[in-house]
Amino acid sequence: MKTKQFVYGIKGNIVYSKYPEKIEICDNSYLLYEGNKIIGVFSKIPDAYSEIQVKDYGDRLIIPGLVDLHVHAPQYAFRGLGMDLELLDWLNTNTFPEEAKYKDTEYAEKAYRIFVDNLRKGATTRACIFATIHRKSTMILMDLLEKSGLSTMVGKVNMDRNAPDYLIEHTEESADETVEWIEEVIAKKYSRTRPILTPRFIPSCTDELMKRLKMIQKSYQLPVQSHLSENYEEIAWVKELCPESAFYGDAYDQVGLFGKDCKTLMAHCVHSDEEEVKRIKENGVYVVHCPESNTNLSSGVAPIRTYLDEGIHVGIGSDVAGGATENLFAAMTYAIQASKLRWRLQDDSLKPLTVAEAFYIATKGGGEFFGKVGSFEPGYEVDAVVLDDSRLLHPQELTVQQRLERMIYLSDDREIYAKYVAGEKLFERG
Repeated sequence: MKTKQFVYGIKGNIVYSKYPEKIEICDNSYLLYEGNKIIGVFSKIPDAYSEIQVKDYGDRLIIPGLVDLHVHAPQYAFRGLGMDLELLDWLNTNTFPEEAKYKDTEYAEKAYRIFVDNLRKGATTRACIFATIHRKSTMILMDLLEKSGLSTMVGKVNMDRNAPDYLIEHTEESADETVEWIEEVIAKKYSRTRPILTPRFIPSCTDELMKRLKMIQKSYQLPVQSHLSENYEEIAWVKELCPESAFYGDAYDQVGLFGKDCKTLMAHCVHSDEEEVKRIKENGVYVVHCPESNTNLSSGVAPIRTYLDEGIHVGIGSDVAGGATENLFAAMTYAIQASKLRWRLQDDSLKPLTVAEAFYIATKGGGEFFGKVGSFEPGYEVDAVVLDDSRLLHPQELTVQQRLERMIYLSDDREIYAKYVAGEKLFERG
């Protein structure tokens, strides 16, 4: 018999994904876990666990925590502003001046605290986060995230060209500061906050810096996050800067920062051609869909149906502040709506995303980057969000799946009743 004092359960309407095309619905069921490992979902408690403690959440929904694979913490301060510009003008007009402020650690602490506090309140349990080039401020962000109880990967950004002078490091300085930052993170011995190598994108990083970052990546075995094929002007710029590269992603691949032995996130992939898609699949690169940002900055709509059909890893990102909100329920809604517009107006061979598929990429699809995360299958880590939809009044009887769909389209932080990350309860409303 199992040692019962280490096994716990939560009870409610349990909802999760095993595959993109179907949502698993377990009405009035029990999620049992030991430490940070899920034992399983049961309609009744097995005899071997009959004496365990169970938290009963009644008729509420229990879903896996949502995973934000692409968000810029320093941009949170200006979300919802400057959306009349396309990507490159938006960076120069809004993003770079704001990120320069993070040289001031007092400003960084104030701004990052707002970001972390709000992220903690929502349904997001895991996130991959861009900071700025500033090492000390990046450590402030990581300290705050560690205290929050969320599980995150954070990157000190690298840029040594094609940005304002006030936001550029010399190549050697950028590499050296990155190593010093990694060593400081290691010394801190965080339990939930990990470093991720973060070259902003090819236009802002010289070949020499990218080669140095590969050496750092190999030495410390870090994952990597960056941007790919977001905007036509950006793609043309990469072709000009890297004429020897067959396509945008090839510029990363030539230095070994595009999957294979280097776990890699690439945000956007809106305009990836067939050759790039093939390389993404071959190298096991994760595509991060950022539908609200792609709409706000007039970048286009990524062919997520193609990526799913090809078996490519796909997750979702809020991409604040290109996206105006960190609410991943909203991101799911945008993903579905954008795919419908793409199907209707651009390519009717790619069917729109379903609610089940959007839910999958926001949970298990993105969670895979962190390991066995984002599902309630046995052996997965215990990330769970309890949803209370009593505020969303309705006159008719609804199934659990219908209630989930309404949550995706209508909910915000007010529906978050309780939240568990890596087997520990972060909070529960009284």
